[in-house]
Amino acid sequence: MMEEWKEQLQNSVNTLERLKAFINVTSEEKEAITTLNTKWGTSPYFASLMDKDDPNCPIRMQVLPSMKEKVNKFGIQDYLIWKENRDTEEVRPDSIARQYHNRVAFTVTDVCVNYCRHCFRKEVVVDKELHLRMDVDEGLAWISEHKEIRDVLITGGDPFILSDDKIEYIIRKLREIPHLDMIRFGTRAPIVLPQRITTGLKKVLSVYHKVPIWINTQCNHPNEITEKTAEAVFKLLSCGVNVGNQAVLLKGINDDVETFRKLHQKLLTVRIRPYYLFYCEPAPGIDHFRTPVEKGAELIRDAIRGHTTGLAQPMYVIATNVGKIPLMPDYYIMGKDEKEYTLKNHKGIITKWPNIPE
Repeated sequence: MMEEWKEQLQNSVNTLERLKAFINVTSEEKEAITTLNTKWGTSPYFASLMDKDDPNCPIRMQVLPSMKEKVNKFGIQDYLIWKENRDTEEVRPDSIARQYHNRVAFTVTDVCVNYCRHCFRKEVVVDKELHLRMDVDEGLAWISEHKEIRDVLITGGDPFILSDDKIEYIIRKLREIPHLDMIRFGTRAPIVLPQRITTGLKKVLSVYHKVPIWINTQCNHPNEITEKTAEAVFKLLSCGVNVGNQAVLLKGINDDVETFRKLHQKLLTVRIRPYYLFYCEPAPGIDHFRTPVEKGAELIRDAIRGHTTGLAQPMYVIATNVGKIPLMPDYYIMGKDEKEYTLKNHKGIITKWPNIPE
């Protein structure tokens, strides 16, 4: 009998006819699906969370192509070449992306469960304009040779689309490398395919080892969180794997105070720790998702700080070719003199704090 997650993949909602079983497709959506040369699709499970009649449904907007993707006023040409420093003199496999000295992203597949319309790796994963060779053994050999690397992020595509055996192989080979301290996975599976967290996968992930495994998922709207997500996360926690969230700030999806607060509060109710809030990157064809840069810090100030537990606060960052740059709210230290600091809270209330000399 086929496992449920495999049935979900086999029945991916990636044609107009399959989509019509879930929503009333608008003429605009139909035009984009039939005319844009782009990969799209999602699991039947995630498609079932779409609002049947509302084209502004936050899940529909993330899943379905839009003619707005033809507009590219601000997207950087050959963005991934620039972002992942692929035009430098350093020789490394296509599977290795690098912005830091001691950690890398290890790209093991270009296949996803859900082809996010805002994907910063759109050129490789969605539009297929950039072709990279995802050779796992080549990447493993490179990591093994570079002793400065201590932390590896396994990414894609979505690495949890791979079989248990392939995931086990990657983990085992990485753990054989003595200079590694940490293995991370970037996957939307807990959100778009929670059925993937099976007994077999738990067995692969739960082997005790001094090199721990961490998972970061991506959830951008509270409607994406269901009881199935809660069950999947609990299963991961039960085998020693912590789960964080890396949301993307998306115009019309999560850029209002009420939705933003509800998203981060609801994540905590299913035991997912908010980790990062990413500014939507300047990949080609996703201008319509971008807000002003200041928006994320404003949302953290107006929706999270002082309004709910600090556990709900992500770190707001821009991911660049030189790493992540924090863009946190600027209401903390307003000034200082020899005697004291002047501080301001989220409500604009001023207080004083002693200045301790060095």
